[in-house]
Amino acid sequence: MEEVVGGSHSVAEFVQGYESEGRLRGFRCPACGFLTATWGVACSRCGVSGLVDTTLSDVGQIVAFTIVEVPTEERVNDAPYAYVVVELDGGGRISGWMPSVRRAEDLALGDRVRFRPSYRPGLQFEKETSAAAE
Repeated sequence: MEEVVGGSHSVAEFVQGYESEGRLRGFRCPACGFLTATWGVACSRCGVSGLVDTTLSDVGQIVAFTIVEVPTEERVNDAPYAYVVVELDGGGRISGWMPSVRRAEDLALGDRVRFRPSYRPGLQFEKETSAAAE
């Protein structure tokens, strides 16, 4: 589902997308095709306005990560956990966390992950299993 963004929009709309709708939302530039998970009113690559709201893929691969040992107050009972940057299939990068990963040895660059909708705050990812990939 795509819709042209005609004016300002809020972070709350994106949060609603992943919390209530179970989908990742992003923008596609109608001029250069750049796809981003970051909200805005103009393309960060070419500056064209009139971005198209689009649903992003919920799977991708890890391109960066760190293990958080000293968390924010919101996740004090979850530490340690992995904070990841994911290159989504089809384009766009997004960051989130993986509560099931507690050691750097349990994760590697290039690992396949999937967005996992949750009642907990933030974008959660989990390792993609071979059964989920099929």
